[in-house]
Amino acid sequence: MKERVVILDFGSQYTQLIARRVREHQVFCEIFPYSKIPPITDDVKAIILSGSPCSVRESDSPRVDFQQFIGKVPVLGICYGAQLLADNFGGRVERSESREYGKAHLDRWHHSDVLLQQIPEGSQVWMSHGDTIIDLPEEFELVAGTTQIRTAIFRSRNGTFSAPVYGLQFHPEVTHSLHGAQLMHNFLFDVAGCSPSWSPRSFVEESIEKLREKIGSDGVLMGLSGGVDSTVAATILHKAIGDQLICFFIDNGLLRKFEFEEVLDSYKGMGLNVIGIDAKDRFYTALKGHSEPEAKRKAIGKTFIDVFQDEANKLHNIRWLGQGTIYPDVIESVSVHGPSVTIKSHHNVGGLPDTLNLKVVEPLNMLFKDEVRAVGDEIAVPHKILHRHPFPGPGLGIRILGEITPEKVLLLQEADHIFIKNLKAEGYYDKIWQAGTILLPVQSVGVMGDERTYEQVVALRAVNSRDGMTADWSDIPHFLLSKISSQIINEVKGINRVVYDISTKPPATIEWE
Repeated sequence: MKERVVILDFGSQYTQLIARRVREHQVFCEIFPYSKIPPITDDVKAIILSGSPCSVRESDSPRVDFQQFIGKVPVLGICYGAQLLADNFGGRVERSESREYGKAHLDRWHHSDVLLQQIPEGSQVWMSHGDTIIDLPEEFELVAGTTQIRTAIFRSRNGTFSAPVYGLQFHPEVTHSLHGAQLMHNFLFDVAGCSPSWSPRSFVEESIEKLREKIGSDGVLMGLSGGVDSTVAATILHKAIGDQLICFFIDNGLLRKFEFEEVLDSYKGMGLNVIGIDAKDRFYTALKGHSEPEAKRKAIGKTFIDVFQDEANKLHNIRWLGQGTIYPDVIESVSVHGPSVTIKSHHNVGGLPDTLNLKVVEPLNMLFKDEVRAVGDEIAVPHKILHRHPFPGPGLGIRILGEITPEKVLLLQEADHIFIKNLKAEGYYDKIWQAGTILLPVQSVGVMGDERTYEQVVALRAVNSRDGMTADWSDIPHFLLSKISSQIINEVKGINRVVYDISTKPPATIEWE
């Protein structure tokens, strides 16, 4: 039975980061909304309570029934999770009178504890909360504090519960907590008794076995995008069921320059059974008159479904629909109050199954992006595809702000091709997590020769990230930006200005729409 850690999400911006930190220790974990606690079966080794933007002092703050798991498995409460533990058992949580945001140091130790092994006194931690724990319940005792905060770490007293309970007022999952990884290691292995059994190889072996059992002799149909997620998912399916898998690669007219031909060639070399479908005109017709981002996404999604269904009707014995859904897609498409508010619709989640009346198979729906690449390495997916930058499902449709026309697509394809080509030529493509060009719905005055121009503006966007949940803008050298800008303006007729986006996520998103 595969071990797992359950993370209960109370809406924190860091919940997925907690999961990433657990998995970095090769321990499998899953995130659940606080309102949907799974059964505490023998495979559950521990429960982690996330932070939250809410306050336990509010009457409508998110709560859980602790009797479902306290004493059954070790528990770690982080920030709001710690305050909730204290409040639930009769402690006192009040609004903090001092600043409790940013760096602090664990310089007041009250007990030695297995949780603090190899963590030095004075260790830097990261605080981010408005409430503070004034008094602990009788069931708990203080372990450590900081100069400003009396209760930074607490634990259940020996013999109080059948399994230990810990609370942390800081966030060990962020890099600003310098020994946070060690603390997580101590909790997972020394407190919860987990084993480091979660790895790309174990995932592949288990997935292939489960897919064969699940699918049997049925046929599976899958739409490919040319990106990492769908390619790795299709390769795992192919290893499990061989020619029972049929793939579609649809040209929606919103791909990058030469992408349709290049991706088809790559798939042929991998032995996948892929059918290329040219549907550009159908997508352009469906997008006519739409300028609002969500309307464009829906038009693209509906047309994809229509094209997919028309082609699927030509096939026989298809019982399953394969999808490249990954874990952030699943989490971001569910609301907690669910706490993770849906920011925009995800093309990978929902839509096709109801229309096609097919059962869904999602081989990667428990993996983060970097884990998908690790699995891809394990199953020998070509480097060119595996390390291709993420590309949105709606393609250039959400990189053309405003209404989409074939002429705008050609303009953006040319500019984007110059951007990516130069990044590769100068050795920067593999140093960047995602790059792309955005065609803005504005025109600007320029001068070419002795003539005044009034043409389009494009924005270059390049970010570095681990899994797309947060991102920093990439510091591309000025000489390279200058070279790219000059080539775009000189070679792409209709563009006379290039700007560079230096926004981080959050508050901005990676894509502009």
